[in-house]
Amino acid sequence: MSVREEQEQPFREFLKRREGMVHAMDGGLWLHRHTLKGEPMAHLVSTDRERLLAYGCSVGLPDYRLQYKPLKDPRTGVRREAWHWDLLK
Repeated sequence: MSVREEQEQPFREFLKRREGMVHAMDGGLWLHRHTLKGEPMAHLVSTDRERLLAYGCSVGLPDYRLQYKPLKDPRTGVRREAWHWDLLK
């Protein structure tokens, strides 16, 4: 993704979960859509907390809603610090 594309669309979606996880592990912002109790929702995930906070601030997400959840890097199997925003419809 070019710098211009990154500025226009700061997060990415992936067809394959593993590719999204790798992107998030490398500090990118991964939009992960799923359902909870039959309701559509999404997580915006990254290992780069400051980048998530900056994006959240730019779109009006309160920083106290950022959630910490370590995730396993699919390349190494090692758990790493990660954060996500819950995004609900």
